[in-house]
Amino acid sequence: MAKRVTKAIFPVAGMGTRFLPATKSVPKEIMTLVDRPLIQYAIDEARAAGITDFIFVTARGKSALEDYFDTAPELESALEKKGKTDLLETLQSTNMESGGIAYIRQNEARGLGHAVWCARKLVGDEPFAVILPDDVIAAETPCLQQMVEAHEETGGSMVAAMEVPQDKTSSYGILDCESESGALVKVKGMVEKPKPAEAPSNLAVIGRYILSPQVMKNLGDIGEGAGGEIQLTDAIAREIGTEEGVHGLRFRGERFDCGSKSGFLQATVAFGLARDDLRGELQQYLDELAATRNAAQ
Repeated sequence: MAKRVTKAIFPVAGMGTRFLPATKSVPKEIMTLVDRPLIQYAIDEARAAGITDFIFVTARGKSALEDYFDTAPELESALEKKGKTDLLETLQSTNMESGGIAYIRQNEARGLGHAVWCARKLVGDEPFAVILPDDVIAAETPCLQQMVEAHEETGGSMVAAMEVPQDKTSSYGILDCESESGALVKVKGMVEKPKPAEAPSNLAVIGRYILSPQVMKNLGDIGEGAGGEIQLTDAIAREIGTEEGVHGLRFRGERFDCGSKSGFLQATVAFGLARDDLRGELQQYLDELAATRNAAQ
């Protein structure tokens, strides 16, 4: 049985330029999806999977992200005095215990692989997870939990995978599959952003990984790849053909690309409709909007 995964890396050093001017002063990771920042969804998913050590790879201008997970004594006191116990419990659920989060600076923008490599001393010689907060996944069983359960049987390295339209393969890392067993895929190759005609499949890697400690060593050995950056995909690909190898997991759930404006808006609507306290009014508005547009055509 594979060693239990307890550490997760959250690469959050990006500048979030696609969301300017908002990200001029607000880190993209604490932009709000309904009433929780993106990073909270990632943290909650990691907690559900049994993660106990949270490693944030940050950069300049991310102090608001660090403050978010700190306690807010004055606000908590005010809510307590007003008897707003539900809000107080919600607020306190976002606090992280002292020492629960470690912050590492990525001083150079050299790609996702480099960001992960920056956390090497905190990860040590054990498997670890990587979560990209831009990818928000709505699932009955959280995506990383599904992966942890599957990884206990496979060991090695594992990536979350989903099917994408063939004409979209150039936007993803794509898996070349050796064999399939239920939701698990044995990987024999990985191609970064292939042209649709050259893609070995339409099974794309999205922002959830469980990686063997050897992948961290590989990151230290490989040079620059596509785009002149250190690519995480290249380091994972080196594990293909090893004893435990690399697997893809077709996770159960719906993924939203909140790194794009349209994906963020879609997620906002979907998560709003999933809320009992918001569904009625939001659905009514959407129905009225659709009716108005149909009448105008």
